[in-house]
Amino acid sequence: MGRILAIANQKGGVGKTTTAVNLSAALAQLGRKVLIIDSDPQGNTTTGLGIDKGEQSNTLYNLLISECHLHEAVLSTVVDNLSLIPSNINLSGAEIELISFDKREYLLKRVLLNTKYLYDYLIIDCPPSLSLLTLNGLTAADSVLVPVQCEFYALEGLSQLIHTI
Repeated sequence: MGRILAIANQKGGVGKTTTAVNLSAALAQLGRKVLIIDSDPQGNTTTGLGIDKGEQSNTLYNLLISECHLHEAVLSTVVDNLSLIPSNINLSGAEIELISFDKREYLLKRVLLNTKYLYDYLIIDCPPSLSLLTLNGLTAADSVLVPVQCEFYALEGLSQLIHTI
């Protein structure tokens, strides 16, 4: 059964996406089956893995609002053993649309429930905020990796994130 790792920090520019992409690629090169989930509406993880986010009809957004099935959203990447659930700007609308959903902070966990058996690692690249998308990533995860910069505001944000966790 795979481990789910959320990479989160409410502060932007601390290396969440860079860490997610490089850690996923390194694990895949070691022969592990890895699924990376781009949970940021900016879609930088998707772009960083060479996927055109504008051309994707099934993304994390479509999964969360039940417009598609998981197998329809998972894409292969140029890295062997590394798959991706892409994201694009449509995901920013999920915050508003999901507000009426029951147990909305568990949507991603439910989507990934049976997927844990198909991969060694599932890595969630969270957005730079304590939003519903980040809460979904934290709820789905077995563990959290928090990249920080050595500066006052980053440490202040870390204490807020730890309180949220």
